[in-house]
Amino acid sequence: MEFSTSLKKNEDFRYVYRNGKVKANRYLVMYIVENNQAINRLGISASKKVGNSVVRHHFYRLVRESYRLHETDFLSNSGLDIVVVAKKSAAQANFKEIESALLHLGKLHHICK
Repeated sequence: MEFSTSLKKNEDFRYVYRNGKVKANRYLVMYIVENNQAINRLGISASKKVGNSVVRHHFYRLVRESYRLHETDFLSNSGLDIVVVAKKSAAQANFKEIESALLHLGKLHHICK
């Protein structure tokens, strides 16, 4: 059962960057804005500063899997657009560090248990 979809359009990302609340930690920056829908939409971004395409894709997979495993924790506040941006330090982070950073930001935004 899937509760969220992905943000894919550049205009959606730009809307979240412009209007969203932002919090950051060592590895990630998280933007949140309400989307007036019944589901959360997750967008993931990593610039070339983070690393080459292999490194960036690995980061995308880590964040997607972390979110998938804890999706029910994020559901208490459904109807959000969430954009997760990698900091340069995320390139060397392992799964547990990314997972912990994602949950930490969710708690800072008060959208996660």
